[in-house]
Formats: sequence, structure tokens, C-alpha cells
Amino acid sequence: MTTAMGAALRRIQLGNALSAFGNGFTVPFLFVYVSQVRNLGASTAGIVLATFAVAALIVLPFVGRVIDRRGPLPVAVVGTVSAAIGSMGLGLASSQSMVVAAAAALGAGIAVIQPSLATMIVWCSTTATRSRAFAMQFFLNNLGMGVGGLLGGQLVDTSDASSFVRLFAIESVMFLVLGAAVATVRLPKVPKVTDAVPTDPDAKGGWRTLAGDRAMVQLSVLGFVMFFACYGQFESGLAAFAVEVTRISPATLGMALAANTSAIVLAQFVVLKLVERRRRSRVIALVGLIWTVAWVAAGVSGLVPGAHGVATALLISTYALFGIGESMLSPTMAPMVADLAPARLVGQYNSAFALVKQLALAVGPAAGGLMAGAGMYVTYICLLIGCSLGISVLALRLGRQLTPAQENPLAVRAQRSAPDVAPSAEVEAAEVEAVERVPVAA
Repeated sequence: MTTAMGAALRRIQLGNALSAFGNGFTVPFLFVYVSQVRNLGASTAGIVLATFAVAALIVLPFVGRVIDRRGPLPVAVVGTVSAAIGSMGLGLASSQSMVVAAAAALGAGIAVIQPSLATMIVWCSTTATRSRAFAMQFFLNNLGMGVGGLLGGQLVDTSDASSFVRLFAIESVMFLVLGAAVATVRLPKVPKVTDAVPTDPDAKGGWRTLAGDRAMVQLSVLGFVMFFACYGQFESGLAAFAVEVTRISPATLGMALAANTSAIVLAQFVVLKLVERRRRSRVIALVGLIWTVAWVAAGVSGLVPGAHGVATALLISTYALFGIGESMLSPTMAPMVADLAPARLVGQYNSAFALVKQLALAVGPAAGGLMAGAGMYVTYICLLIGCSLGISVLALRLGRQLTPAQENPLAVRAQRSAPDVAPSAEVEAAEVEAVERVPVAA
């Protein structure tokens, strides 16, 4: 990595961390703010949360092509401005229509920011440094969110609406700081706009190219199951199971969420050293097994209501195990998307994967909430155990579609640089393909 690339990447990561810090001030309190502080009711709060998902689903199909044509930097800046307006609008809104409109602006802005930042990280990294760059982004996101949430909890007062205005103002400013940070980034040389437009007559658009990429399609299916089984359950089915079946208090549930964040922050770079030289598909398969154990622990916690301490420990360990799995995925999934993408479609691939994640985050809470509302907790736990095992199976199947460079780029690089050992034809072919698919070379 060149000095310029390193400087650009550090600026992007700093802005991203500050943005996550601002999000932490408002995310834990959004439902209470809309329903109780603004007296708009739980139904309106539910509409606001759904609006985030709908806004993201509307804009994400188009964001990737714009990134590939215009570059990620101007797209990211537009996203930060939209998010800042939406956040401040939520703080000042007092009616249902204003709250929903502000939520739409915020949700669309965040949806635009995510693939833009991912593409910028790809352009400012190499196959050798990409896993560490995305791991750092994930680490800073969780650290920023955690610290912001702790500080926000000290500032918030449900009897004083102005305290929430301050929280949303802080979040809005942090989005603008992110925009200013990325606006001053000097990106390394990237493909020209003309190169970003498909010229193959058999592939008239990025979506058609993506749909014909079997490895990317399989990765998208895997990603949907993964996000459905983890992130999609935190605030719906798993939280309901913890309170209704395991019988823990909301305060203890907060401790479990803190255990999840703590596991990520404490384990991220230890885990990175263990997985960055391993085959990516095997790492993901291991995550599926870890999450299987997590869901089994959650199910067992509901079978020992008499032993409250044991049940609580099992439930907290569930969230901690999810955090361990997430820390293994951060240096694996996003770099794999980048390495699968042709140079001219990096933004399209990042946007498509963000769309898959958003779909899972829309379907997951709905499915979990409906099953929890119907009291189908045994079926719910069995479903999630099946999904976790499915992650392992899908990951191993995906591994058959990947080249050695896509599975383990550091191992391929090490083989190429090994003295007195000529690389095999397979390794040479993998390296050639990797160079063709990745926009920035070392």
C-alpha cells in the first residue's frame, strides 16, 4: 500500500468512526422517542422503523451504477447530507408525516453511504490489506456505537424533548463530519468512467453481469441467511425470547447486548490474525457452527427457568458468541465481495450485497416478531439452528466456486513471493484473475 492510499484510508476510517459514534446517540432510543416523547404511539414508531428499510430498498438498486459511473466520493457526500438532514428532521419533527419523511431521508442517506464507503475502502486497499481494512471499519463502527450509546444514555431524559433534540443534533453533525472527511480524501487512480460502463454486448447492465456470476449469487444467498439468522433477530425474536421465555429483565437484556459489542471490540484483531490466512469459505462455515451453538444455548436458557443465574449466563453467552462470529465475518465477507467484482462493477457488487443485507434485516425482524407473537418459541429456535447449520453448508458449497486468490489471497501472495519456488500454473492463473478483478493493485 502506498503512503497516499494509507492516508486516504485513515481519513475514511476516522470519519466512519465518528459517524458511528453519532449513531450511537440515537439508535437505542428511537422507538421510545417517537412513541412516548413525541406522543405519536407505538404504531407510528413501527412505521418509522419500517421506513428506514423501505427507503434503503428503494435507493440501493440504483446506487451501485452511480458509484461505478461517478465514483464513490460524490455519492458518499450526497448520502451524508441526506442523512444529516433526516437526523435533524427527526429531532425537530412533531407530527407523524414529518417524522416519517425525516426517517426516509435518514434511511436513504445511510443506504447510500454504506456501499460508497465500502468501495472507497476497496480502492484504498490491496488484496493483502483489504481484510484488515474492513475489520478495522467493523471494529470502529461497534466501538463508536457503543461509546455513543453510553454517552447518549447519560444525556437523555424522556420527560424533556429538548434532550432528544440534542442527541439528534449530535448525530447530524457527525454525518456532516463524515461528509467533510471523505470530501477531502484524495483517492488513488481508479478506473475511468468509460471503463465503468459495460461494453460486453452479452452484459448490457451491471445487474445482468452480477446475476450471471454464480459465485456472487451464492454469496448473496449465504449473506441473506446469515443476516436473517443474526442481525435480523437481535431486536425482535431473540429479545422477545429472552424476556418471555428465559425471563430476564430488560436491564439484563441490555447487558447481553453490551456483551455482544464487548466481544467484537475485544476479539476483533485477535480473531483477524487467526482467520486472515485461512480459506474464507471455511471461516464462514465455522461461523455457522458457532452460531449454532449460540442458538442452542439460547434454547437451553429457556428450559431452566428455575436456575435463573444459569439461564441468564446462557443468554448472555448467546450474544457474546454472535459477536465472536461477527468479528470473524468482518475481514471475510466484504473483501470477498470486492475480490469477486470486476473492476468496472465494484460499486454495483457492494450495493447489491448491501441490498441483500437490507432485505434480510427487513424480513428477519418481521418473521421473528410474528413467531414470538404467536408463542412459537420452540419452532423459532429450531428454525434459527437450521439457518445456522445452513450457513456452514452454503459456505462450503461457495468454496467450490472460488479461485485460490478469492479464497485466500494472502496465501497466494506468499506462494508467489516464496524464494526458489516457482508458482504453479493454478496459482499463476489465480493471480492473473485477481489483478483483472480488483481495481487497485499493490
